[in-house]
Amino acid sequence: MTTITAMSPARVLRRAMPVPWGPGRAHQHLVVVTVQAADGGTGCGFSWTVDAGAQAVAAMLDADCRQVVLGGPASPQLAWERLRWQLREAGTGITTLAMAAVDIALWDLAARSAGTGLAELIGPRRDQVPVYASGVNRHLPLDELTEQVRRWLSAGHSRVKIKVGLPDLDEDLRRVAAVRQLIGPDRLLMVDANQLWDLPAARRAAKKLARYDIYWLEEPLPADDTRGYAQLRAGIDIPVAAGENLYSLAQFRDLILAGGCDFAQPNLCRVGGITPFLRIAEFASAFSIPVMPHLLPDISGQLARCLPLPPMVEDIDTGSFQALGALAEPSGVAVHGDVMRGWPPLGHGLVFGHEAVEQVG
Repeated sequence: MTTITAMSPARVLRRAMPVPWGPGRAHQHLVVVTVQAADGGTGCGFSWTVDAGAQAVAAMLDADCRQVVLGGPASPQLAWERLRWQLREAGTGITTLAMAAVDIALWDLAARSAGTGLAELIGPRRDQVPVYASGVNRHLPLDELTEQVRRWLSAGHSRVKIKVGLPDLDEDLRRVAAVRQLIGPDRLLMVDANQLWDLPAARRAAKKLARYDIYWLEEPLPADDTRGYAQLRAGIDIPVAAGENLYSLAQFRDLILAGGCDFAQPNLCRVGGITPFLRIAEFASAFSIPVMPHLLPDISGQLARCLPLPPMVEDIDTGSFQALGALAEPSGVAVHGDVMRGWPPLGHGLVFGHEAVEQVG
């Protein structure tokens, strides 16, 4: 088995969003590293943040991850276990975000060394993946929200997700009613509360939202309120989606065993990369819970091809790496109507441009 002989210093890249996600949320950050194996093969990895943490992720990569990776196996699974053991006392969060960059790089290396694309290396179960249109739109006036949804429909989307969780539940209901009327009765409608409710508020909201045929209610409670999710799900008629702010297989295990969700939504970077992402998906499938990857459609779409149960990929408005202009060349992954298809011939296909993004530090 080949070993890792070099790992580049982490680069922190900042990219302005064409449409900010609200006050103070105008940029996305990438932390990019490259690994090289003894046989000369290379792989590119990255992690991702929005509001904060990118510099801390880069510091952990340079100060802690590099010394574990160098001289170790190029196998993604073996390297991930070495990192998990060596960094275990640092907890999760920044740690798993840093581990993700290494893990993604090693999977890219493995696929390139095998002369194939990432999904083909893992084992694809489908040739294309359904997508749903999504946007950070809680702060938008109703007319701008409906215009956003009209754009999605014009692009061929048959599944849409909007934000809820305004201080006035009646205002949430007016917005949901307007979108349901706009998209008609046959398209899927999901709503996302981004952890803004407590259990009583979520119960009240779910009872009133049910009339709009909601496909799932996403993250209605604080992410770590496992007991609350179980209680909520047992008492409402809308399916519950959760997990974008969980950071480990153990957290997903606890949520699923408690009966807290109908759909699991791991974020590839927050859970520590492709290796734990696939483990979460396999565990969830044992309980008939589909995985709906959170954000990062440029690579989540590739992984979705390999998931045990039928997935959907989130095509967030102007939020993909391609839409942000962060890629030096097309990745090979594209949304056509309401499906994603077209896959990279080698590795994950993501090449981050130096000129296209602003480097920090």
